[in-house]
Order: sequence, then C-alpha cells, then structure tokens
Amino acid sequence: MTVIGFHCSHEQIDPAQLLRDVRAAEAAGFTAAMSSDHLSPWSRRQGESGYAWSWLGAALATTSLPFGVVTAPGQRYHPAITAQSISTLGQMFPGRFWAALGSGEASNERVTGQIWPRKEVRDARLVECVDVIRRLLAGEEVSHEGLVTVNRARLWTLAEPVPDLVGPAVTPETAAKHAAWADGLITVNQPPEVLRRVLAAYRGAGGRGPARLQVHLSWAPTEEEALHIAHDQWRSNVLGPPVAWDTETVEAFDLIGETVSPAQVRRTVLVSADLGRHTQWLQDYVDLGFDELYLHFVGKRQAAFIDAFGASVVPQLSPGSPAPQTRSGQTDGEVVR
Repeated sequence: MTVIGFHCSHEQIDPAQLLRDVRAAEAAGFTAAMSSDHLSPWSRRQGESGYAWSWLGAALATTSLPFGVVTAPGQRYHPAITAQSISTLGQMFPGRFWAALGSGEASNERVTGQIWPRKEVRDARLVECVDVIRRLLAGEEVSHEGLVTVNRARLWTLAEPVPDLVGPAVTPETAAKHAAWADGLITVNQPPEVLRRVLAAYRGAGGRGPARLQVHLSWAPTEEEALHIAHDQWRSNVLGPPVAWDTETVEAFDLIGETVSPAQVRRTVLVSADLGRHTQWLQDYVDLGFDELYLHFVGKRQAAFIDAFGASVVPQLSPGSPAPQTRSGQTDGEVVR
C-alpha cells in the first residue's frame, strides 16, 4: 500500500489555516503529511512564511498523522539546533517524524549575513551537518571544526526511535551521493524517465528506506481555473536549480515569473480538471516504485481540493500508513552508511 500524504506549504497558507487544512486532509483519508520550512515565500502572491517547527508541534499534537519536514542545516540553522528540534519532536511523537536535510536556498539562508557558498561547498557542509546531527541524536557530545563549528554540544532529550534523516534530490547525481547517509529519498515530480534515473541512482548506490515523491498539482472544476491557479501561484518556481538555489529575494522571483507562460507551468505542475487523470498520474508514480506520495495542491484555498481528492482520488490508490521507524540511537561516530 502506498502512503498518500498532504503537503503543507507554509509559503502559501497562514499557519492557523494550514493547521485546519491538514486536519481536514486527515479526515478525508490522507495518511501522512509533510511540511516545507521557509523564511521567505517564492512570490508576493503566495505571501506567507510561518515557522515550520512551531507549527509541526501543533500539527503532530492535533492529528494522528506521521509528518516530515524539508529543512536545511548549516547556515540559518546551526546543526545542533536542527538536531535538538528533530529530537524533541521525535521524543514527543515517537516514530511519527522524519526530516529531509538539504543544502538550502539563498532566499532563506542569506538572512544570516554570511556569504552564500558555492553548491559544492554547500553539499560538503551538508555532509558535515548530517554527521553532527546523527551523533547528537545518538546522545554523543560533539565537537567539530570544518565548514560548520560545534563546541561540546550534547542533547539531553533523546528520541526513541531516532527519527529518519532523509535525502532530498532532484538529480541522479545528488540521489547517489545521498545514498551514503540517508534513511530514505525524497524528490519532486519530473518526467518519468528522470524519476526512474533518480530512483535507480539512489538504490544502485546502496540507498535504503522509503522513496518519497512530492507532487505539485492543480485541480479545479474547470481546466481554465486549474491552469489559472497554477500559473498564478507557481510560475516563480518552475525554472528549478540553480535559479531556485541562488535567487535571493521575492522581488527577483516575481520578475523571473513575469516571463513564464501557462504552458511552461504545465511542465512542472500536473494541471487537470479531470480527477481520473490525476488518479492515473499518481498511479504511474506508484508503478515507478515510489512508496509515499505527498500531494501539493498549489492553490492557496485547499478545501475543495481536499474534499474532491478525498472522495474520488485517494481511495482509488488504496492508501496505507508509513512503515514504522525502528532506527536506534547507536552510531560509530561517522556518517551512517
């Protein structure tokens, strides 16, 4: 059975409404949820940026869903703080929380005033952060000097089981690198041949754990409305890396979006008024080998999407709950491989 999750987009929806939305998604039959973690939205039209970690505590406490978050240790967050956040939620809600650790985006990380590093430096920094976080989650006292500096850090509140640390990747190359440390993979919808290569690269390099897919989609009663929603809300997001990594301001993203056509948005967002077509798209991802799908309706008003998909799409996919997390806190002091 495939997990059918609900993506919680803090860039688009205020935290109070988003909490109501995810509770409605659970009632409609979604079996998991995941959360973004942004300081800045992608567009003024989106217009929100709630703090994910505060919100996750409320969401975990008021639903029975397992949750994940996509976050970036190393600049805006010191890895010891990320580890403490992960461990606290994992202790309060055992087995229900995972964190995907990425190398970050300038729009969120530049606020520290530090130089935004080159991609290869960010990737190396992430590996250091993963090692620090793993050791802290295992209860070690950690000191480290490198691209990040840690001085005698220790967590006193530990989670059992230790929450999974997941590798986010959009290319086969990154997926293969993450296989060295990750407890699972998460990527975003792309052409099937690209997704197939991403999965093969991760598994071929020894990658373990669930394969998760975030699916950007737009549905409305008419095709015209579905496309309008996607173009209004997501056109600043369609160009991908390195634009998404290195652009620093909402104003710049909006300027980039001015030249993006509705046809270009369709390459990134699954747009259709036909619920049957959405069901088939999602089934195709299951057939590719993804264990968990997280549906991101790219509009700001989620209620109609939740109701429609809960009634006509989610049941067709026979959704189940995620496999239980079982990792203990033991480590050899290095990045787990």
